[in-house]
Amino acid sequence: MSNPLSPPITPAHDFRRVAVLFAGGPAPAANAVISTCAATFLNAGVEVLGIRHGYSRLTDYSPNQPLEAGRDYIVLDQQALKRSRSSQGILIGTSRANPGKKVEHPSHLQDPERSAPLKRVYEGLCALNVDALISIGGDDTLKTANKMKRYQDTLPATARRIPVIHLPKTIDNDYLGIDFTFGFFTAVEFLAGEIRNLLYDAEASKSYFIAETMGRSAGWLAYGAAIAGEASLAISVEDIVGEYRGEETYTDPKTGKTKTKPVMKADRLIARILQTMLAREKSGKQYGVIVLAEGLAEYLSAEMLKDIPRDEHGHISIAQVNLGKMCAKLVADAYKQATGKERKVTGLQLGYESRCAKPQAFDIMLGSQLGVGAYRALVEEKLDGVMVSITGQLELRYVPFETLVDPETLVTKVRFIDTNSDYHHLARYLETRIQE
Repeated sequence: MSNPLSPPITPAHDFRRVAVLFAGGPAPAANAVISTCAATFLNAGVEVLGIRHGYSRLTDYSPNQPLEAGRDYIVLDQQALKRSRSSQGILIGTSRANPGKKVEHPSHLQDPERSAPLKRVYEGLCALNVDALISIGGDDTLKTANKMKRYQDTLPATARRIPVIHLPKTIDNDYLGIDFTFGFFTAVEFLAGEIRNLLYDAEASKSYFIAETMGRSAGWLAYGAAIAGEASLAISVEDIVGEYRGEETYTDPKTGKTKTKPVMKADRLIARILQTMLAREKSGKQYGVIVLAEGLAEYLSAEMLKDIPRDEHGHISIAQVNLGKMCAKLVADAYKQATGKERKVTGLQLGYESRCAKPQAFDIMLGSQLGVGAYRALVEEKLDGVMVSITGQLELRYVPFETLVDPETLVTKVRFIDTNSDYHHLARYLETRIQE
């Protein structure tokens, strides 16, 4: 029987130097992932480079402009990692630079112009003499990791291969292949605290707040914050079905083609919020907080979204829509029309405050296991092109990219809340009960 207090045996390996890269929006416990990943490799005698600010500098790499220590990457040694596991922020920074932006089909990997940014990233990593890349990020970063792997598959058999391991990150928790992503619970806890503060404010002034929370395409964060924050009602994209959902036909300004998109019926949404307010008044409560998932903005009409800018990955800048403020005015007007009385309704956006919040214990544990999982995937399991996942009691799993990314479109799928799930039912049991 082996001694349970003995350190794990380091298998034989050929790794001398690995690179760690973080991309996309921040998330609590980012440094738990980075530091434990680096420390585990260091303990196995492998040097670790932290690539600064995502793919931004690698995408512009050329032999005439070599990557510089301190500016473009840092050496993650034991001194750099000192007491970093529970720290806030991101040790190596981040960005939304997207070297795979023009690669929308596998055939594009063979197109020198479309694949040029991926080529520059590959050559930059080769110039740093790294033996593997660990990418940390959301589904867009997963898409890039998959493209980096597939780009190398197009190279001659004699070309250098840099294995790619991806670690899932998003406070939105809308990731296929893993139950919960690091930072989600900290973000929920932080936003729930803000919602509770708003409740005290609302009660004192007999008013309402419409709190638009982050979460992008799914409602995990909105529902979690509403449950923990004791909000009166939560509504997310998963709820835009049946009487709340419509369709519109519009002309795509880029292609000139006619397209159809789902839209939410704003009048029904406002009516549902009004029902909650009136039900609360019957029970003597003239205040409350309504939580809306920011992803509802995607269900606005094409006309309303036409001037909203998009990021490197094609997502609209939801923060510029200001859905909470928009709905607050409509709700206040509907309340006055229904009751003949005034009721102050304030719309506001919540989310950015939570992305670098002090990580709570579970997220640190989850992030730490993911960091160690990168080492175990490469050194112990000899894997390439996998996402590290966690299930149950922090059990590690390794999910191949091809099961997470569409092989033709190279796009990942969003993991929505199942409206028949107990998670969704929990919110419905706890919200203000109305008479349908």
